[in-house]
Amino acid sequence: MRIGELAALVGVSTRTVRHYHHTGLLPEPVRLSNGYREYRLADAVRLARVRRLTELGLSLDEIADVLADDAGREIREVLAELDADLARQQRVLAERRARLAELLAADRIDPDATAVPEFAEVLRGLPVAGSRFAELDRDLLALAAATAGPGQAAEFADLLRPALTGAAADRLPELYRRLDELADADPADARVAALAAELVEILPARLTGALADGLHDPGQARWFDALSAELSVAQSAVIRTVGALARDRR
Repeated sequence: MRIGELAALVGVSTRTVRHYHHTGLLPEPVRLSNGYREYRLADAVRLARVRRLTELGLSLDEIADVLADDAGREIREVLAELDADLARQQRVLAERRARLAELLAADRIDPDATAVPEFAEVLRGLPVAGSRFAELDRDLLALAAATAGPGQAAEFADLLRPALTGAAADRLPELYRRLDELADADPADARVAALAAELVEILPARLTGALADGLHDPGQARWFDALSAELSVAQSAVIRTVGALARDRR
């Protein structure tokens, strides 16, 4: 088959096929005497595999590693794995549609209801009234919940829930207020270190530990970068200091 037929069969553009040739993910077939490339079933299977892996969020380098592991496997085995991937995707879509049906059936739709139930409960428990920092924090958590899978969101909710009960919950409005007060402060302000130390004492160790890990994980640090773009340098310094203190404690 020609490049256009291959692209149409797998559901990508010819430009994408050429890009994968350039990156080495899809080897170029030998050209015929007339100068055209002639693609085989194995090329279509490999291209479908690349497309599926990109949809799962893997980088091109990660996909190259997966394809290297595929070398030597029977085409039927690779196709069976692709079919299993699609079946999992169908189940996820079915779960999302079921959740949407529940929302649409309700008399009133809560803005937080689009998150998984466990995380919606956490978002509703955040004391955001009157605090710009709290509103930003809540928006970022809502974004994280919206982009996470159901299992991940539930785990995240379990991580946050202890901060919304007991002594920690009682102190949250005050802590948010003090973070707001650092909006125009210098990062060397003594209040930065003092507030960070209090946060480490008050918040659950699992939560501050996860923050410490996230600040050093390139895949998760983007959330802090997104939040920092909306914060002052002093407020960002508080968060970084909390992470550093939590890491030192371990």
